Formats: sequence, C-alpha cells, structure tokens
Amino acid sequence: MSEDVLNKVFEIIEKSEDNIVELCQDLIRFPTVNPPGNDYKACVEYIGDRLKVRGFKVEYIRAFGTPGDSSEFPRYNVVARYDTGRPGPCVHFNSHIDVVETGEGWTKAPFAADLIDGKIYGRGACDMKGGMASSIIAVEALIDSGIELKGAIEISGTGDEESGGLGGVAYLAEKGYFSKDRVDHVIIPEPLNVDRVCLGHRGVWWAEIETHGRIAHGSMPFLGDCAVRHMGAVVANFEDKLYPAMAARYTAMPVVPEGAKQSTLNINSIHGGQAEGNEGLPAPCVPDSCRMIIDRRFLVEEELEEVKSEVVNILSSLEKSREGFSFDIRDMLEVIPSMTDSNSPVVKATVAAIEDVLGITPELICSPGTYDQKHIDRIGNLKDCIAYGPGILELAHQPDEYVVVEDMINSAKVMASSTYKLLSQ
Repeated sequence: MSEDVLNKVFEIIEKSEDNIVELCQDLIRFPTVNPPGNDYKACVEYIGDRLKVRGFKVEYIRAFGTPGDSSEFPRYNVVARYDTGRPGPCVHFNSHIDVVETGEGWTKAPFAADLIDGKIYGRGACDMKGGMASSIIAVEALIDSGIELKGAIEISGTGDEESGGLGGVAYLAEKGYFSKDRVDHVIIPEPLNVDRVCLGHRGVWWAEIETHGRIAHGSMPFLGDCAVRHMGAVVANFEDKLYPAMAARYTAMPVVPEGAKQSTLNINSIHGGQAEGNEGLPAPCVPDSCRMIIDRRFLVEEELEEVKSEVVNILSSLEKSREGFSFDIRDMLEVIPSMTDSNSPVVKATVAAIEDVLGITPELICSPGTYDQKHIDRIGNLKDCIAYGPGILELAHQPDEYVVVEDMINSAKVMASSTYKLLSQ
C-alpha cells in the first residue's frame, strides 16, 4: 500500500520538473547576499505567497536587534505550517535564504539562474536554494496527492546562516519555533550530495587575538615596539606547537572530507599598522597594534575549554619569554559539535527513503563546517535533526556554483518519502 501511495507522489514530482526548475531559478534571482543581507523580505514573501496556496499558515518574523538587523537590511524569516487536522508529529524543513558574495572567476551571470545541460547556475544554486526548491516540491506533491498524513509539516526560510544564524534559526529557536512541543523532526536541505545523510558537524571557535606594541618613527624602529613582529612570533609558535598537535588528533565522527577528520585551524586574517585603503604612501610608523582572526574547528572528542586553553597557553608563554610581548584575546563565536544518533527516527526514515528512491545504502557523514543544526540542538534542544539535500558540497561558495536538476528531483522524492514514513505511522 505504501509503495502505491509513494509511486503516486513520485509521479507528481517527476511531472513537476519544469516547476522545480522555475522555483529554483526564482529563488536564485533574489540576490540575498549576506553581508549585508539583501532582499530577505522580498525572498521570504515569495516563499510565503507560494505556500499559502497549498493551505499553509504563514508567519513572517523579523529578528529585531540581531547582528546586522537594520531598517535598510531587516532580518526577515518565514515559517509556514500545514496542519493535517489529525494528531501526530511535525516534520520541519529548514533552508537558509542567504548566500555569500559572488567573488571573482564566474563565467555565468551569478544571479541569472541559467539552465544549461541540466544544471542551474548561480550563487546559492547549490548552497542552498536548490535544496529549498526540492523540499517545497516534495511537500506540495504530498499535499496534492491527497494521501492521508498525520500531524503537521513546516517549511521555513531563514536568514544569516552564512554569518552564524543569529538572525535566523537561532532567533526562531529562542522564540520557541524549534521547541519539542511544536516540532519533532527537522531536515535541513544543505548540499551534502543526494546519497548521503549528514548527522551533524564539528565544533567551531572564532577568536580575535591582538598583540600590542609602541608607535615610533619608521626610521628609528628601535625606539618603538613592532606589534606585527610580536604577531609573527604567535604564528611561529602555532606552526611549531599547535599545528603538529592538532594533526595528531582524529575523530570517530564520520566527517568528510578525510582532512576534516582531524582538528584544524585557519588564520582568517591578519591586520597590523596603518589601515588598508589609504591613497598614497603610508606614514612611516612602527605599528602599535596587530590583530589576527582565528577559525578553530574541533572534534566531538575535544572540550571547548581545552581548545581555548591551548591557544591561550601559547600566548601566555610568549608573554613570559618574549620581551615587550602583551596580548588580548576576544571570543567571537563558540559552537559545540553536534551529532544526531544514527538510530533516530529522521535518520532511519531518510536512509530508507534513499534506498527506495536511489537503490543504494547512503553514507552517514558529518559536515566539516557548522550549519544551523547547532541552534536547533543547543537552543531548541531538538536532537532529531539531519542535513539532507541536493548539491555537491565542494561547489558551495565557488564560482559557477550549480545544482543538477536530476538531483533536485531525486532529493524531492527522498524528502517526500521520508516525510510520509514519519507522518503515516
């Protein structure tokens, strides 16, 4: 019986190819670049207007007071709920609407959403407007099929995931939109390939380190103290001590790609001395300040406080051993690792759906970077959450980013099947 029902849903999805292409293209054509946070309101209203036609109750929620929220760039989100009228759980599909800057190297127009040889090109096609389109088509097919479901289905379009999610999922979780009395299962259509189910992600600590010096005339640097040289000593100690220590640690988490199975540290930026962007020659000064942003990704086996102490101990040791060295360190972002149990209902339902649709046993993985599961877990305290969607992970944030139409169709079938399995018991 369930096979007959799902075949009817799959047939609707297959006949919706033009629809899913058009939907994905429309979403890409909203240039929701973050920062600064362009066109959020227009994008979420487009999503909401579409879902109202299928009987969804739609809410637009502005994340007042969150980083970046302003009258010019308001942080708008949409949450749409379809209630079947029968008691049961709620399946929630969450997609972020924001995209990163386009950058250089494109051979296609970043927001034209051109369809070429079965691929839709554009910033956000892969990460993750293709996934949002798949989830919407999946849910519409379930509703249009007339099959009996229990409980409720929710779809949300949220902002600011690319900058930490504070104006999106984090804000909604704090307001109760991801609480256990409202939502049971969450699927986030991030681009992690159609044959994978993502259980979670590594942890992250962003921090700013500042080394101090003393300004002096550049012709007499011996009268000053160069903060950039002090930062050079920090980098040298990282190379000699921290990087080798991290390289020796491996996780039992199924993180991909292989290099992310160990701890990593990216030096995001270093700025010292005279500010960039001034015209003409710089003033001849010894820099009295140098700032470094570090991006530390850590494993479920590591404790956050130990991760921090490892860096602080290096800085403290330099303070004792290097003449004139002093520093400040400021936390910018902290995220603990998150991983859903492989036997949880949403994992088992999605694994079974992939086996049904693609005829393969999917790989269970974890993401090298964080995504909005962190807020659903930490703030909403909802553990039954995964990432699953179309798109090739390595294409995210790249020039000529694209999503394959066939992958969107197959992903929509998997999403519809997993939703049916969770709401028909």
